Amino acid sequence: MADTPSPERTNLLETIMRFVPAAAALSLALAVTSSVGWAGDREPAPRAGMLIAEGQAALDQGDTQGAIDAFEAALAVDPGYAPIFLRLAEAARADQLQGKAIRYYREALTRDPRNLAAIAGEGEALVEKGAVEKAKGNLAKLQSLCGATCPETQTLSARIAAGPPTRIQTAEAVMPDAAVTQSN
Repeated sequence: MADTPSPERTNLLETIMRFVPAAAALSLALAVTSSVGWAGDREPAPRAGMLIAEGQAALDQGDTQGAIDAFEAALAVDPGYAPIFLRLAEAARADQLQGKAIRYYREALTRDPRNLAAIAGEGEALVEKGAVEKAKGNLAKLQSLCGATCPETQTLSARIAAGPPTRIQTAEAVMPDAAVTQSN
């Protein structure tokens, strides 16, 4: 006669069959997640690297729009290279576009939540925009990640202490070629 499996063995096989697919899916998810973490340490594509250098040169010369154009082109060439967002944010801040810079910093943080330069840069842009309390949240995050002595923490702390920049606009600053007249 044929051997019939014992009830204990049947229960064991059923349990294994229930959990093996879930365990396989979990291990696959962990493997993919860990490989994404390593992707941030790579070099940009060669053409993107050239465009980044071109953009940095333009930014150093004060040509913010040329820098933004070059950085956006680099992003189109290599969309997976997250440091381009930091360069775009730096150019936007130089162009007094703090809101746009904050969006770029947040995109960099989406890709790498522990990016100290992005956390500090976003905090500085927040201070420049006048959102000092939100910037203090970034400072607290930096202090918890790298301590009070890391350069990013010290820079943001000094920027918060200095406060938001004062923006005084006179009629001549707004319209330098127009003569200011008094109406009666």
